Amino acid sequence: MVKPAEPAAAPALENAATLAADFYRADAWVPEDSLGMLFKRVMQSIALQADRRLAEHGLTHVQWVALMKLKTGHGCTVAGLARDLQTDAGAMTRSLDRLEAKGMVARVRSATDRRVVNLALTEEGERLAALVVPVLAEVFNNHLAGFSPDEWQLLLSLLRRMVRNGDALREADGADAAA
Repeated sequence: MVKPAEPAAAPALENAATLAADFYRADAWVPEDSLGMLFKRVMQSIALQADRRLAEHGLTHVQWVALMKLKTGHGCTVAGLARDLQTDAGAMTRSLDRLEAKGMVARVRSATDRRVVNLALTEEGERLAALVVPVLAEVFNNHLAGFSPDEWQLLLSLLRRMVRNGDALREADGADAAA
C-alpha cells in the first residue's frame, strides 16, 4: 500500500459558524445523500469485510481494532484505548480481559506511577496485529474499485479537510466552554 503525499493544508476555520457551507437544508433533506449515512454505510462495509477475513484468526472487530491501536502506539492505557475507540472503560476492560486471556495483550504497571497500568502487545499480539494491515489494504482497495489514483488522492484530501474542520469546531467549542 502506497502512502499518499500530504496535500498542502487548507487554512483552518477562523470562525466555523460564518464559514459553514450551505449544502444541506432541513426543507430539502435526503437521508440517502447525508454524509453521516454515507460514511456510516462505508465504515460498516469496511468493518464487515475486515471482520470476515480476520475471524479465521480468532479476532473480533473490537479486538483487531484494539491490536492496531496498540501496535501504532495509540491508547496504551485502558482509558486511552477506550477514548480512542469511543467506548466506556468497563467495556474496554472486558475486551482487554479477553485479549489477555488469548495471550495477545499484557498489562504492565508503570514504573513511575503504580496507579497507571500500561498495555503492551505480546509476541502473539504482534503477530496477529501484523495480519491486520494486509487485510485492511485489501478491503480498502476493494472499496476503491474503479477510482483513479487522482480520485483516490482527491478523496483523501477532502476527508483530511473535513477532519481539520471538525478539529477546528471542537477547538472552538472548547474555547467557548472555557470562557
